[in-house]
Amino acid sequence: MRIKCCGITKPDDARFAEACGADAIGVVVFSPPSVRSVTPERAREIFDAVGPFTTTVAVSHTTSHEDLEQILALQPDAVQLSYPFTFRKKPGPKVIRVMGQNNPPLTDCDAIIVDESHGSGKAFDLSHARQVVLSSLVPVILAGGLTPENVADAIRQVRPYAVDVASGIESAPGSKDHSKIAAFIAAARSV
Repeated sequence: MRIKCCGITKPDDARFAEACGADAIGVVVFSPPSVRSVTPERAREIFDAVGPFTTTVAVSHTTSHEDLEQILALQPDAVQLSYPFTFRKKPGPKVIRVMGQNNPPLTDCDAIIVDESHGSGKAFDLSHARQVVLSSLVPVILAGGLTPENVADAIRQVRPYAVDVASGIESAPGSKDHSKIAAFIAAARSV
């Protein structure tokens, strides 16, 4: 199972998640209402903290093309976006689109993240997530309300390509808890 630890705000947390076996590190940029949002400079520090085999993902809810250009200048391995920006086919980061229950099927991306939580911990709809996995032409990432206690069962039931966690590995909003990171990754790997 592939695992993304999202909402990382400190290089030390990124290194710890990587050491525990996280496949990807998500850093929120240009999403000011989020307590997990960091500056592009801080995002660069966090991305630089991990090795070459850990995927770096810039996560944003921006609708600004100028913000998107600054995000792309960070050269993340992937961008995770809620707004339907149009990308030309050229070398660049993979595109992960956020999909809620009321979205039509998405195909103009490299993966879909089924999430209506946006880091709030709101649980996913199990039947909707499973249906997306069964019908999607691209890999599906499951997010929303995942914790060390429920991630293994969610993986068994939904069978996603990957899981994504933010609030489920925190002691307080925006503050990662290393014991929860380790427990989440161990539970996801146990399936």
